Formats: sequence, structure tokens, C-alpha cells
Amino acid sequence: MHKPALSLLSILVSAGIYANELPPQQDKDMEHIIVTGSRVAENIDEVTASVEVISFAELEKTLQVTAELQSILALHVPGMGPNTGTNSSSGQNLRGRNALVLIDGLPQSTPLRSGRLAIRSIDPSAIARVEVIKGATSIYGNGAAGGIINYITKRTADQDGFNGKVNLSTNFSAVDTDDSVGKRADLTLDGRSNNLSYVVNAAFEDNGIIKDADGDPLGLIYGLSGFESKNLFTKVAYDLDQDSGLLFSYNYFEGQQKTDYISVDSNRNTGVKSYAKKNKEGITEPGDPQGPRGNHNVRVQYEHAAIFDNTHFTGDFYWQQLENVFFYSTKFRDPELNLDGGQSMIESEKKGVRGNFNTEFDLENTQVNLIYGIDVLNDVTAQSMVDGRAWTPKMDMDNMAVYLQSKFVMNENWVLKAGVRHEEIDVTVADFKTLMVCRKVCSESLDVKGGDLSYSATTYNLGLRYNAIDAFTPFVSYSEGFNVLDLGRTLRTSDAPNLSEIDTEASIIKNYELGFEGTQGIYNYQFAAFISKSDVGTSLKENPVTGKYESIRSPQEIYGWEVALGAQATDNLTLGINYSWVEGKDTDNDEYLNGSTINPPKLAAYADYRVNEQWDMSLSLMHVGDRKRFKPVDGAYTGTEGPVSAYYVVNYNTSYQVSEQLDFYLGIENLLNNDYFPARSQSYTGNGYNVKGKGRTINLGMSYSF
Repeated sequence: MHKPALSLLSILVSAGIYANELPPQQDKDMEHIIVTGSRVAENIDEVTASVEVISFAELEKTLQVTAELQSILALHVPGMGPNTGTNSSSGQNLRGRNALVLIDGLPQSTPLRSGRLAIRSIDPSAIARVEVIKGATSIYGNGAAGGIINYITKRTADQDGFNGKVNLSTNFSAVDTDDSVGKRADLTLDGRSNNLSYVVNAAFEDNGIIKDADGDPLGLIYGLSGFESKNLFTKVAYDLDQDSGLLFSYNYFEGQQKTDYISVDSNRNTGVKSYAKKNKEGITEPGDPQGPRGNHNVRVQYEHAAIFDNTHFTGDFYWQQLENVFFYSTKFRDPELNLDGGQSMIESEKKGVRGNFNTEFDLENTQVNLIYGIDVLNDVTAQSMVDGRAWTPKMDMDNMAVYLQSKFVMNENWVLKAGVRHEEIDVTVADFKTLMVCRKVCSESLDVKGGDLSYSATTYNLGLRYNAIDAFTPFVSYSEGFNVLDLGRTLRTSDAPNLSEIDTEASIIKNYELGFEGTQGIYNYQFAAFISKSDVGTSLKENPVTGKYESIRSPQEIYGWEVALGAQATDNLTLGINYSWVEGKDTDNDEYLNGSTINPPKLAAYADYRVNEQWDMSLSLMHVGDRKRFKPVDGAYTGTEGPVSAYYVVNYNTSYQVSEQLDFYLGIENLLNNDYFPARSQSYTGNGYNVKGKGRTINLGMSYSF
């Protein structure tokens, strides 16, 4: 096998080396390739589940309006909850359950103590595309109850030479520009010399003060006002010979909220919005800046195209370390220690080894793929206070799993998939003392004896797809996922003196799905309906007496449907619309699940128009529907049970190509300056959460390639 063939094989096999700029034919081919569902490259037509791929072109276009990955996912992915203007994805679920976030197949989420910050763990300028698999899946292990969001990073260069691209932009409120001007810059370099190739990306962003439709600064809890982020990504590949190669990648991401504004907090029940004001009095705000202090991801990969007959091998060693700091809160006050409050942070370190084999062979009229391997992971996670107190104990998890995924393509039209994964998980929990937390009442501190927890589970998947008719391609699937429910949150609210007396049972999520997709003339369309069941709950509910958020342990059922329609109306005009609806219940008590789990209905639509070879423009709409399932308690809504009223947001962007190297663009977020509260701001009743959405915001930029 000569080197160009090896390069092409690498494109089609490795999850970590997708191109940022491919030749036209390769780029076209890549639109039909996905790696996330089974860890190896396969045609989307052979996936027996709902899949969404946000291409590099779609990412670039959306980045002309916003660099918020939460908003980008909400717009492009049916079934993904709405979110905007926040550093957290709390309340933004995938089909009513948590998704496992990956970078090139390596986990970013912290399922032992979920901080809901993993979606924003890399700058979008380092991403070549995003692959989303919906529904529980065991192929990547613990934490994928709702599916997988995999950020595929830019890949190293194919051909000898050196290339670069720089983007510069500024954003500001069109309602009130005072202190709202932000700035952003990112640079990508890639090149190849003989057997060595590389890509380097660096990005910096300072948001300025984000303002609502009234021109008032948004509140600061989980906020992006004054948020400064830095990202450094690099990937280096070396071809050892015609069949094998080594790859090293590193990503560093940090983001801190640094502002001289202070919060004026209210809550959902008062009817008064939370906002921020300039700190003219020189008040010293307590606590450290909130946000990721520095997240590190390292990967070393060895790849062999033919380690033995008809078998491709990929081996990965990876290491991740993160430290995410949350906002300051008076609920952590402790008069005995002379503390008026405090802020927590999640610290996590992961070390893992993965070996993945892909064996292909033909039987009579049947192509067979067997994907098998082993995952070994050590995850040490704790949630402590910045001042040194502990909120959760240190949890040290060893996870080993083996898996086998098979695919049979029969007579070119039938695709049958079946898989199994076996997990062995051991968690060592140190002795700990629960932290006094003051909500409606102050909790009592309790000494808890730690110990060891062991989990063992075997999960299965089965899917069938029929591809003979372009206008109607149906599929049906059953999949299971294994989830150790946010163990840290369970332990930190313990009222038992011994670990053995705490309910730490894990859950098996069972996902049933049927759907179809097709093309007919200028139209393409897809539909999916699903039911997701778990014997043990995977969500939280506020205790109205204590104010504690407690794990729901009773069985849950989540169900819904999604539909999408696209049309190439003319050579220059592309239209699309999608709608998703999801609902869920605690089946033991016949109660609807709250807003931390279930997102309201969502409709998204877009129109892309190419005026001429140099000039493009796009218009997008996101409409969020009503969800009003709960009644107030003593005249007030509790927890995350606030009613959600419908709202919509319209965005516009346009770009003009001055030359082959130079582009200018304009993006307008919330074009109509709609005055609204996002879904989370309406459903979450905690103090400081009822922050309005962004008002009309302008983004001006340019990109230059060399």
C-alpha cells in the first residue's frame, strides 16, 4: 500500500483525523461517512439509528453568528434541547437524557459528578465536524444514556506544503453598545513534509458584556458576559511505513468570567428578571472567576491498516485533567468557620487505554464487519470547595470493558447490526463528611464511612435497515446503555452513616426506535419515534421542604418523535425545517419529569441563498414551544418545574468572498430583538437563573487563507 492510499484509509478509519479542507470529491464523500456509531468509518446509509452530522461548512456558517457550541447544537440537532448565553448545558438534554461528550472519541463528560460543562470543552474553530448519535448506547460505556456528541477535530495535512487560515471578529450589542464590544481570533496552520504531518489551532475569545433586548446586561450565574476563553489544539502524525502510523494530539481549553459587573439576582417566582450592573461602588465580589481553569487532553494513537488478515487496528492511550469552577453562593455559608459562602469545583483526572480491531470479510452475498476490543479507564473525580472544604468524597473508578459489534450487509440492501458489551466497574469512595448546605433550611453535617462499590453489566444492541428504495429507507433498532447515576451528587446529600446504606444502584437504559429517511426529487426527509426506559431514574427533583435536589430512583419512561424536511428549491436556494417533541414520566407515581430532564418542543428552520459565486446569505429560526406540566406549591413553583411559554429567535448571516484568500462576514443574532426568557430560565426557579436571552447582537469578521 503506497502512502496516498494510507492517507485515504486514515481519512476513512480514524475518528481523530478528519480534514478541515478536503478536495471537493473527498469532501463530498465525507458527508456520507460517520465514525461515532461503531468506532470505525461507515456509510451513514449503514447506521441503524438516528444520526446528525454538523459538517465543517455548516459549522463555519453558524460561527458567523455565534461561537456558542450549545446554541449551534440546539439549532442543528433535532432532539437537542435549546440553550443560549450560558456556560453550562444544565437543562439541555438529548432526547431527555444526558449525552456523553467526546473529542475524537475520548470522553469529556464527568459522569461520576456531572457538572454539565462538557459541551463547551473545546473551541469550535478546532472542530472539523460534529457527529451526534441519539439514543442509549454502550459502545463507549458509562454516561451515554441519551446518546453521544463527538467533536471530530481537524486533521493533519495530506500533501507536502504549508497552509494557514486566520479569523478575526468582533461582536457587540445593537441595543446598547456600552461595554458590550467583544473580540475573537483563531488561527489554524497545517502542513506536511514527507512522513510527518501536523495541524495547530489557537483561539482566543472575549465576549464583552452580553445584553438582552432591553439593553440590560445578562445575569452572571453560568453566564458568558465578560467570559474569556483560550484554546490550543495540536495534532502531529507520522507514517511509520506504508501500513502504519503514529498520532499525537493535545488540546487545552480554559474559560474564565472576568468582569467588573455584579449580579442582581431574582428568581422565576418574583416575575423580576436577574441581570447585572456595573460595579460603580467598588464592591468586592467574593470568590474566584467561574469557568474551566484549564482542561488538558492528551492522546497517543498507533494505527495499523493490516495488523493481520483483513483487520485494521487502532490503539489509543489518553489522559485528561480538568478543573471546573462554579459560581459563588451563600448556600455554602458556615458561621463556625467565619465563611459567608463559597464556591465548588469539579476536579477530575482520567487515564485510559483502548484497543479496537476491525475485521472485514465476505460471505456469499454478505459483507461482514466485526468490531471488537477492550476499554480500560481509571477516573478519579471529586467536587470540593475552592476554600478547601470537601463537598463530595474522592471517587476512584476502575472500569474495564470488552465489546463486539457486528454488521452484515446482505444483498447490498439489508443492513443487520448486533452488538454486546460487558462492563466491570469498581469505585473506591473515601471516608467523608457531608457539607453543611443552607437552602430553605441548613443541612446537618454527617460523617460517612466510605468503601467499595462494584458494578457489572452486559448490554446489547440490535438494528435492521433496508436501503433498496431511495424514497423510503426504514430502520428499527433496540439499544441499551449503562449509567452509574451522578454518584457524587447522590453521596453529597447522604443521610446514612455508611456507604453500604446509600442507594447507589446503577441503571440500564433501554432504547427502542423506528424511523425512516428518503429522497424524492428536490426533497430529503427523515422521521424517527423512540421510547427510552430505565428501571432506575436518571434525573433529579427538588425536595420542597429542604430545597435539596434528590435523585429520582423510581422507573422512568421517556418518549418522543422527530421529523425533518429539506429541499433544494433552486440551484441557489436550500431550505430546511425540523421539529422534535419529547415527554417523560416517573412511571411509579405517574408524574411528569421536570425541566432539568425534559425540554419543551422545538422547531428549527433555515434558508441558505447563494446570490452569486462570491456572496452567500442565510436566515435561521428556532421556535421553542410551551411546556406547562406542573402546578405551584403554596403559590410558587419549585425546583425545575416552572412553566415554559413559547418564544422564537431569528438569526441572519451573510458572507462575501473578496478573493480566493479573503472573506468578510456579518452575523446578527436575534435579528428581530425578541424579548424572551430561554427555556431554562423559565423552568429553573433558583435564585439568579431567570436571565433573559440575548438581544440583537452583531458579529463582524473576516477570514484570510494562505
